[in-house]
Amino acid sequence: MNETSRRTVRGKVIELIGSSRKGWQDAANNAVQDASKTLRNIKGIDMVKCTAKVKNGKIVEYRSVVKLAFIVDRDL
Repeated sequence: MNETSRRTVRGKVIELIGSSRKGWQDAANNAVQDASKTLRNIKGIDMVKCTAKVKNGKIVEYRSVVKLAFIVDRDL
């Protein structure tokens, strides 16, 4: 067995909230984009919940709660 094959891969899941004026998909995308500024190796998301802020009978802000999965880099 070489060094690479013995390395254990560790993943982590965090919960984030993204927001948008356009829609829930855009809100989720914003959460991923913001997370990617400080996290590497993002592998996927699970959309947990969608909510919205309403004002005067209209949606003014979409919010997406997402669980984001990424690989933890232990080689640093």
